[in-house]
Formats: sequence, structure tokens, C-alpha cells
Amino acid sequence: MSDNRLKIGITQGDTNGIGWEVILKTLADSRIAELCTPVVYGSPAAAGYYRRCIADLEEIAFNTVSSARDARRGRVNLIACGPQELRIVPGEPSPEAGRAAVEALQAAVRDLKEGALDALVTGPIDKETAQADDFRYTGHTEYLAAELEGSPMMLMCSDRLRVGLVTTHLPLAEVSAAISRGKITEALDRLARSLVADFGVVKPRIAVLALNPHAGDGGLLGREEEETRPAVNDAYAAGVLAFGPFAADGFFASGNYAHYDAVLAMYHDQGLAPFKTLTPDGVNYTAGLCKVRTSPDHGVAYDIAGRDKADPQSMRNAIYAALDIVENRRRWAAMSADPLQHFERDRGRDASAKDLSEMREGRHD
Repeated sequence: MSDNRLKIGITQGDTNGIGWEVILKTLADSRIAELCTPVVYGSPAAAGYYRRCIADLEEIAFNTVSSARDARRGRVNLIACGPQELRIVPGEPSPEAGRAAVEALQAAVRDLKEGALDALVTGPIDKETAQADDFRYTGHTEYLAAELEGSPMMLMCSDRLRVGLVTTHLPLAEVSAAISRGKITEALDRLARSLVADFGVVKPRIAVLALNPHAGDGGLLGREEEETRPAVNDAYAAGVLAFGPFAADGFFASGNYAHYDAVLAMYHDQGLAPFKTLTPDGVNYTAGLCKVRTSPDHGVAYDIAGRDKADPQSMRNAIYAALDIVENRRRWAAMSADPLQHFERDRGRDASAKDLSEMREGRHD
């Protein structure tokens, strides 16, 4: 997996949701601090409050630091964020809890941008209560897109299924206008690159879902597939193994997804509803950015907050995924930095001038 030289930032999320509960339950397992160096961004008061709500939880001795650069290996580190006096009411949305979530996220992203963290795992926020003058975003994905380099894609992933999205947090009424041949082709290219560099998949196969029921039924149920089919062909001609478009209901019901390395959905619920049904402990990964960010695939879950009912498995998987992706990226960067050198080594001899020439021209078998 990794070693504890990797520093993983973890943000508390909404302090009235289940963020702290899943964080505490995850970090109570001492093996996590053996795999990485956790750096939690959040309220010590909230941590103490939810610690008392969880039965039979092993005590976590936080190592309080002011910067991720000071985090100690083998310890669970904590960077205090937000107001010292924080009113905590599990299950109740509040601007105060939303503000605490945003301040923790902003502090963690600053450290991530400065290179003090190797990856970021975000706790769930309430998008409505998080809104403020300095945070006008519909989610983590949109905020990170503004803060970090790259073109982000929401990519839900698990051992069983990966689902990328062409559009993310949009009202359903705006989805059709936001989809075009060019955007689908770009999304396929971005998804394919992520599968190779972030997941180590060689020549990934990607299934593309149709926007309309029955893939439009030849235009009877919508004509958006006239954009989708050419986009799939464009991507395939460019070397991306893309197939479809497939009618979404039959595609998942038949288990056809198992034949592909990833699925490209047109909008949020088209991809996330089947994903969460099939893999309830999955991970939300923001692909396409210069930095690695993952999160659990659930929300704030106000209905069970503070009741010791939250399952930490998705948070645990988000940390594992962040570690794996960082290592895969490093491995891919090393492999692709000097392909001719690797070619020579794999051949077991110095390549001839003819070999090198053919490699540069893409003609070597």
C-alpha cells in the first residue's frame, strides 16, 4: 500500500453530521497511523464531543500541530480549525457548523497546495450551510477545481465498479444543454488518463451511458445520443477504448458493467444511484487534478449523527484509495518520464539507432 512517509490530510466536514464519528472510528485502528501519517483538520471540541458519543472507542491521543509540516510519523495529528467556542447539535444544519467545515477545508487545501500534504480526504459537508462570501461552490469538486490545477472529474470508485461523470452538481433541467460531443470526448480522454495513471489499468475499456431512456430509441425519446455516438467514435479513433452509448437501466441490471474498467455517466444520479446501490462503501475521487483528493461516498447523514450508528468503512476506503493513487501516480511518473530508457532496459541491451528512431515514430512492435 504505502508507508508512513505519506501525509494524508483529513477534514472534519460538517460538525453536526457524521464526519467526526467516521473519522474517530477509522483512526481508532492503530494500523492507519502505520500506513500513513494522518493530519486531521478540525475542532478539538467537536472531536471530544463525538468521542463521548461512541461506545467502546479506543482513546486517540492527538498530536496537536500548527502545520502539516510538523506532523509526527506514527501519530494521529490534529490541526485546530474554526472557532474555539463551537455549538454542536448533532443532526441540525447550522451556519456555524457549515463555517467550521469550510475553515477546515480551506486550511487543508492551503497545506495541500504548499506540498505539506501528499493527499486530501474530505469529510462530508452540507452544501447549503457551507455557503459564504468566500465559499460559493456547489461541492468539494467545484471548490477544488478553482483552487488546484487541472480539469476535475467526479469519479466514484470501488473494487467492483468505477463511474465517472460528464456533469456533476447541476439541476437536471440543465444537464442536456451542458452535454456536447466535445465535452463527452474530453471526459473520455480525462477518464482514460486517470485509469492509466491513477489506477494502473493498461488500455482501459470504458462504457458510455446514453442520456435518454432506451438510448433515445432512434430519436423517439430524445436526440442527445446524436452527440454521444460521434463522441464515442472520436474517442475511439484517438485511442480510447470507448463503447456505447448504452441504455443505463439495462446496462446495470444485466451486470454488463463488469466487462468494463469504468463507466461514463452523463449526470450525477444516473451514475451515483447504481454505484451506491452496488457498492455502498465506495469512494468519491476527484480525478484530473494536480493533487489527490478522495472522500467517503456518503453525505452528512444528519438522521444518524451523534447516535453511534455511522459506518466508517467508506472513510477507511477513502484513505486507502488516496494512498494507492499517490503511489500509482508516482510509479506512472517514473515509468513514463523516460520511456526510451525503460525500453532499453526491458530489451536487455542498448537499443540501436534504428530501434530508437522507430520508437520515437511509434512504429516499433
